[in-house]
Amino acid sequence: MKRVLSIVALGACLTLGIQAETPKTDTKTEVKQTKEQGANVINLAGKQRMLTQKMSKEALFIAKGIDTKANIEALKKTEALFDKTLKGLVNGDEELKLPKTTDKEILAQLKKVSELWDSMKKSIDVIASGKVDKKALESISKENLPLLKNMNQAVQMYAKASGSKLSPEMAETINRAGKQRMLTQKMTKELLLVANGIDVEANKENAKKTGELFENTLKDLIDKCKDDKIKAQLGVVAKLWADYKDIIFKADTSDAALKKAEEMNIPLLKNMNKAVKMYEASVK
Repeated sequence: MKRVLSIVALGACLTLGIQAETPKTDTKTEVKQTKEQGANVINLAGKQRMLTQKMSKEALFIAKGIDTKANIEALKKTEALFDKTLKGLVNGDEELKLPKTTDKEILAQLKKVSELWDSMKKSIDVIASGKVDKKALESISKENLPLLKNMNQAVQMYAKASGSKLSPEMAETINRAGKQRMLTQKMTKELLLVANGIDVEANKENAKKTGELFENTLKDLIDKCKDDKIKAQLGVVAKLWADYKDIIFKADTSDAALKKAEEMNIPLLKNMNKAVKMYEASVK
């Protein structure tokens, strides 16, 4: 318990990241891409938001001593993917099918993200080495929110810049569906903070709000979906969520509930991610 008290700020950090507004800019994109590339960029840039949450969740699992070996390996993979995708957004990446970004406004924003990441990465490396270091955890708690918010701002800029290729409705749908991935990790993190006795009442409320946002967005996506295959996949997500939501809404931190949370949060994430990819593939 004492080792994790230093990360009390994590919950507060993660509650604000999803609220960033679309930046006010009239700059038109210089990124010449197909509709498919535009959808992929929004998808992968949006996925970066989730990875900031996932890294924080994995760091807390490690600090708590829960399935330490597996979470260390997961943290290393999450870190590597975030780093590779960020570089790919800037310079292009053939494997990720990312075109090089040439829009000056977006590049300036990605530079901010890169600077924040360079700092946070040092602390992630410490935890990923298996060392539960108080200063590293404190740094993650302080640096997580700026990284999340600035990455979210970049996503909004990409979504706006893609308007000439993607319909505004599709760009927003991919963006919203992508945010759902982040919420699966955010709500699980907040549950774990409650389990660790960290800012308990605030994080119970945070978990409930995150769960409600996830549920309402999922319902809206299902109601507005006109593609039967995508709707069926969202139905899979809805079934998983129906089995998980009571733990989140009640902030159930019993041993059985925490075990179920560990087992269910990744399938929920993966199936939501599958739906996002299906939205992306539907763009022609």
